[in-house]
Amino acid sequence: MLHVFYSLECQLFQKVNRHFDRKLLNLFFRSVTHLGGADITIAATFLLIILSSGEARLTAFASALALSAGHIPVHIVKQLFPRKRPYLLIEKTKTHKNPLQDHSFPSGHTTAIFSVLTPYLLFIPQLSFVLIPLGICVGISRMYLGLHYPSDVIAGGILGTVTGSLCFCLLCN
Repeated sequence: MLHVFYSLECQLFQKVNRHFDRKLLNLFFRSVTHLGGADITIAATFLLIILSSGEARLTAFASALALSAGHIPVHIVKQLFPRKRPYLLIEKTKTHKNPLQDHSFPSGHTTAIFSVLTPYLLFIPQLSFVLIPLGICVGISRMYLGLHYPSDVIAGGILGTVTGSLCFCLLCN
């Protein structure tokens, strides 16, 4: 059963990663992936804390707390389940120079973007039309760049969403 799941996952990964040489997709995914990185997520949460007030500021604090809290389980799970990145195991995987060397499960970028976005989705649900596709694009970018399997991205999305929801409920209710 696990072999079948892994085979399907590798096929899906390869369908996303095979487009790596397309110039516009490459530009898009290489750019959007940074939205889930530490520099952007930390800067955005602090900027939103500084620029907002009232309930919006509480939501920004929930977002920052979720970003911080979400990285703890990511770190622990990466140690407990040391899964090699797909570019190391799947032949013909396309990736950029100097790819990440740590473990792939779960996706830290996907966890980060969903932990930051989720409090805002709960605070202003109308933003879902923009924020959910943004989070999904960050997740897809991780596969496109050859760094994560689909299950890494799904686990990161779930972890970030749960962390963001809990932090929002803790601070904003």
